[in-house]
Amino acid sequence: MNEPTTPVTANPWAALRQFTDARIALGRAGVSLPTQAHLDFQLAHAQARDAVHLALDVRTLAPTLDAALPNPTAPCLTLHSAAADRSVYLQRPDLGRKLDADSRERLNALPRPASKSQSERPYDLAFVVVDGLSALAIEQNVAPFLTQLQERIAPEHWSIAPICIVEQGRVAIGDEVAERLGAKAVVVLIGERPGLSSPDSMGLYLTWMPRAGLTDASRNCISNVRPAGLRYEDAAYKLHYLLAQARQRQLSGVELKDETGDGTELLAQGAKNFLL
Repeated sequence: MNEPTTPVTANPWAALRQFTDARIALGRAGVSLPTQAHLDFQLAHAQARDAVHLALDVRTLAPTLDAALPNPTAPCLTLHSAAADRSVYLQRPDLGRKLDADSRERLNALPRPASKSQSERPYDLAFVVVDGLSALAIEQNVAPFLTQLQERIAPEHWSIAPICIVEQGRVAIGDEVAERLGAKAVVVLIGERPGLSSPDSMGLYLTWMPRAGLTDASRNCISNVRPAGLRYEDAAYKLHYLLAQARQRQLSGVELKDETGDGTELLAQGAKNFLL
């Protein structure tokens, strides 16, 4: 004899699920989640855990970045934080914020372009690509995003430092990398902490005159860059605006606000300066 089954009671606002990846209107089976919703949650949790532990494929990524943001005189550099492996990285965030000795020596040994004075930074901009908490986010999003950004910054003649890829890194490591490169501004592209519906989200962090020891108050953040979140072209639009304003006003962080809105209306109006 078959056991009686508990029917799933649907939620009356289930139609709203088409507008979000959030777990809403899942219904119920008795006092519990329906089996399918429970299995979906377990799968998403496993995907988030996998994203945290996935190793960055640097050998494949480096030539892809060289193609997305060409710099014929300086190919990608591969660096490493002071966190020796993933286990240490997850337990010691402080070690992920600074370079290991070998990486520091490699950056210090790089030849620098000529500048007017020894104290002046010869590069306008540095890009630091960091695995962070989701190498998957970097592998999927960084190259197409940089292609979109390159279209915007190419006519403006930014002098760009060699792209650096950092393994086992945190956001703040970009400040040390850019300072050693001699860059006036740095953009850190990093895999964000995976959520249960977003194991592939990339974050962008901009700092003007970066140096080791700065706090988050000195950075501007653009989050959730991915096809299912903030689209590449919209993220490139926002970052280009912030870069231009940072260079013009020589500041970043809490003193620099994103005045772009969603970008669509401003682009249609052809506005060039959105600060009030």
